[in-house]
Amino acid sequence: MNPIVDFVFKRIFGTEENKDLLLSFLNATLKPEEGKQLQEITLVDPHINADQVGDKASILDVRGKTKTGEQINIEVQLHNKYDMEKRSLYYWAKMYEGQLAEGEPYRNLKKTVTISIVDFSYLHSKSYHSVFRLREDTESFVLTDNLEIHFLELPKLGFEHQETSDLLVKWLLFLKAESQTKLEELAMSEPTIRKAVNVLEFLNQDKEARKLYEMREMALKDELNMIEGAKAEGERQKAKEVAKNLLAMDMTVEMVAKATGLPTEEIEKLKQQLH
Repeated sequence: MNPIVDFVFKRIFGTEENKDLLLSFLNATLKPEEGKQLQEITLVDPHINADQVGDKASILDVRGKTKTGEQINIEVQLHNKYDMEKRSLYYWAKMYEGQLAEGEPYRNLKKTVTISIVDFSYLHSKSYHSVFRLREDTESFVLTDNLEIHFLELPKLGFEHQETSDLLVKWLLFLKAESQTKLEELAMSEPTIRKAVNVLEFLNQDKEARKLYEMREMALKDELNMIEGAKAEGERQKAKEVAKNLLAMDMTVEMVAKATGLPTEEIEKLKQQLH
């Protein structure tokens, strides 16, 4: 099983028996000051049912609340759904707004953190770990620490990161799971990762977990096909608009076909529509 698939990720990090793994990962990502590391976390909606797994629209995030009420959400994405920055900000806003009941004062709002782990390069930054906060432009002071958004981009981990003592890098290399040898090497270097590897091996051998994993993979493939289909249709519509413009400039059907990649039969129909 691939640990970056959301079903597997949630089984490893989003269960009561594995909260120590979640705390290890969060402390490695958030990098709190010495003595302020997270020691406790309450999982929000840790359950997974078969309906969720088979539904390509379902979201299998890992969400928790700290002892002081801070909200933390982790999502993993295999494929680029585009507008990730807006998506992440929207999820953050929904979590932040959802803290208050009607009539509660704004001072009750707690820090809200979203962490997006993506298996594709998305941001312009060369760094595998990008952190966003509300900063003033000129003097660069933070307006409030209530907003914190992390992007972890797995493809940006290079050869230079393979030998490291950084716990976050080790966790990300675990999620990449490039080989059994690498997993064993990581397990030898860190007790929490050793436990995560053991959980992964257990899931691999569990028939019910394997069945759910295959259901989730199928649902994610269906979602990807929908995304690619919509993209292809959008490109096709753009090509048709270009073809109409070229035909209006009295270019031949053959020239328009060569310029747009559309079949001549379709361009003939477009030409007839113009006249």
